[in-house]
Amino acid sequence: MLAFAISLASAFSWGVSDFLGGLTSRRLPVLGVLAVSQPAGLVLILIVILLFGADPISADKLAIAALAGAASLGGLWAFYAAMAMGTVSVVAPIASLGVVVPVAFGLARGDSPAAIQLVGLVPAIAGVVILGYEEHPEHGGVARRSIVLAILAGLGFGIFFTGLDLAAADRPGWAVLAVRVGGVATVAIALLISRPRLAAVSGSIAVLLTIGFFDVLANALFAVASTKGVLPVVAVGGSMYPAFTIALAHGVLGERLARIQWAGVLLALLGVALIAAGS
Repeated sequence: MLAFAISLASAFSWGVSDFLGGLTSRRLPVLGVLAVSQPAGLVLILIVILLFGADPISADKLAIAALAGAASLGGLWAFYAAMAMGTVSVVAPIASLGVVVPVAFGLARGDSPAAIQLVGLVPAIAGVVILGYEEHPEHGGVARRSIVLAILAGLGFGIFFTGLDLAAADRPGWAVLAVRVGGVATVAIALLISRPRLAAVSGSIAVLLTIGFFDVLANALFAVASTKGVLPVVAVGGSMYPAFTIALAHGVLGERLARIQWAGVLLALLGVALIAAGS
């Protein structure tokens, strides 16, 4: 029960971070949001390592974690951009289906998926198809772009989870740090290439630091939860983060979905939970 409670706390933290990131990206450049929140998270994880320590890992695992961080950064960019242009309650559950990527990776390595994971694919795919439904055809182009970006975000998140799983030790501080370094380096390269105007970012430092804080808090809580209980239980709790993002979108932004879209949300979340339960 404790492990599940901690994993739910991590899901809440991810949900808050994702909601704030997507909301802030509606008025600031996505790269500007990432340029502040990612380095802030790097400082926080350094503090966590100093306080609690971390198990050493090899150089090749550090490299894998850094690449996972770059993939995660790409996923966050697509995720924030999708939420900035589309409906948060639709984008969040689609992006959460990145849990399919570690399952596919396991299949490629010769692992046998649990029956519950195969069952979970059915409602997950059905949910994405339903969420692609758009009541207002005049907004169809924007909706389709946001869904494509959400799928790309899920791919980036899935690669991140796969890489972190390969790299992490029992106390995964160094792996999490390498992930963040990979993300910060990717942001720096993107800023050098695109050179966006970031003058408006200075007025939103507090919320950007909050995004980074909740992101790192979620990672730390999930890592702690994984040491307190079995992975299927912890994974299910952590995979519930879209529910908190959707709740915030409903309560703060007043988003309303058609009944068929709510069915898609529930099916997608059910699929995520079943796939995670078989991890």
